[in-house]
Amino acid sequence: METFGHVRMVIGFILSLSLAHLLKGSAKFIQHPNRDKPYWIHLSWVAYIFIMLVHFWWWEMPLHNLHRWTFPEYLFVVIFITTFFLLCALLYPDDIKDYTGYQDYFFSRRKWFFGVLAFLFLADVVDTLIKGEVYYKHFGWEYPVRNITHILLCLLAIRINNRAFHGALVVLFFIYELSYVLRLYLAA
Repeated sequence: METFGHVRMVIGFILSLSLAHLLKGSAKFIQHPNRDKPYWIHLSWVAYIFIMLVHFWWWEMPLHNLHRWTFPEYLFVVIFITTFFLLCALLYPDDIKDYTGYQDYFFSRRKWFFGVLAFLFLADVVDTLIKGEVYYKHFGWEYPVRNITHILLCLLAIRINNRAFHGALVVLFFIYELSYVLRLYLAA
């Protein structure tokens, strides 16, 4: 239990930095409404990642059941949560002076964003398996299908530059994630 307290603290630090980065980036639109041009698809991904971060914190609760931690497991969990911070940094860079607004910025960096997001869904499977085979199996067929589908859609998003596709994709991801979280935790 002492080891998990340390792991939980590290997860909390990185998660807090991630949330702070999203909130600070979003607050810029209120603080300086005429400085950078917002873009609805970008802001929708920000909202999606926010929900994912909140879900992640709850999702990691079963790690307390691990009685013996190894350094590779610890390192993996740190890399996993750091992936969230990288997504937040990709959504809100230090400045976008080289771009005409967040639409231009988002589409110029979409390969990075969706590559990291695909990795996140792959890492999620490993993270879930670390918690045990019984834990993994209790999610049933939906969990592996969810992750495989999300990875494939992210790989498609890397290749497709169509604005309508990306708008539909973020709406689909957002609605599904809300549905998934509500079904997982309200039914329990």
